[in-house]
Amino acid sequence: MRKNSIKNTRINGEVRRELSNLILNEIKDPRICPMTSVVEVEVAPDLKTAKAYISVLGDEQEQKDTLAGLKSAEGYIRRALAKSINLRNTPEIRFVMDQSIEYGVNMSKMIDDVNRNSRREEDDKDDQAGE
Repeated sequence: MRKNSIKNTRINGEVRRELSNLILNEIKDPRICPMTSVVEVEVAPDLKTAKAYISVLGDEQEQKDTLAGLKSAEGYIRRALAKSINLRNTPEIRFVMDQSIEYGVNMSKMIDDVNRNSRREEDDKDDQAGE
C-alpha cells in the first residue's frame, strides 16, 4: 500500500476523527487543555504506528501539560481506538505538537501591523502635502 493511497487517506481521516472525539469527550485528565484539537494524523502504511499532530490553544505550559497528559493516556486511547475502528492492527500513537496554527496567527498579526504602519505613513505624507 502506497503512503498516499486512497485507503491510507481514509484511514488517516477516520483515526483523526475518532481521536478528536476521544480527546474531547472521553479523556478526563485535568492536564489536557479543553482547547486541544487534532490537526492531522499520519498512519504508517503497515498500520503499526501513527503520528497525531495536535494543536493547543494556550501558553507553553498548557501545551507541555497537554502533551504529557496525552502521552500518559496512550494505552487507553489505543484500546478505545481498537474498539471503535475495525483495523487489522491498531496503531501505536505518538503525539506531536503542531505549531502551524500559532505560526499562522503570528504571521497574520505581523502583516496587519505592517499594513497599519504603512497606512499611517501615507496619511502623514498626505497631511504634510496638504499644509
